[in-house]
Amino acid sequence: MPGPSCRPLLVSACPPVEPKPKPWLLVGLGNPGKKYEGTRHSVGFEMIDTIAQEEGILVSSIRFKALVGKGSIGGVPVLLAKPQTFMNASGESVGSIVSYFNIPLNQVLVIFDDLDLPFAKLRMLPKGGHGGHNGMRSVIDHFKGSREFPRLRIGIGRPPGKMDPVNFVLRPFTRHEREEILMHLV
Repeated sequence: MPGPSCRPLLVSACPPVEPKPKPWLLVGLGNPGKKYEGTRHSVGFEMIDTIAQEEGILVSSIRFKALVGKGSIGGVPVLLAKPQTFMNASGESVGSIVSYFNIPLNQVLVIFDDLDLPFAKLRMLPKGGHGGHNGMRSVIDHFKGSREFPRLRIGIGRPPGKMDPVNFVLRPFTRHEREEILMHLV
């Protein structure tokens, strides 16, 4: 609202109005429901839960087929999201949030599990492909093929022996693994 000395006819006397900054969207990929809590494939959800707890952001609204929370980190507005569409359809939710809030893709951080990284290793990348990860494939598809968004990969290690990777990612962490991964998430 212009102040008393700023009259619409004297535009040059009016201070510039700063546009409201677009929020960052931090999305953790995972599978919804008790059955998948604590599994390797849902480590993205756990990272969002950790960030929410540390920053005092409640992630409990259901919008855009996701659990969503609004807040700020260091004065920067953020949306935290955990898609509830199941991993392979994560892009439905993420694409809707990005579209509704008109969030630039370079302000969308997608957090997900990675079989090709050593256990508990974190790797931040400014852009890239899906690397065979179906959740990321879905997100990229809903971004019209754009790969120009940052991502945080969380290493879950490789399956032992000849175990099927699908069974491995849906297994819960052991108690020891859980302790180790939580040390790296905080």
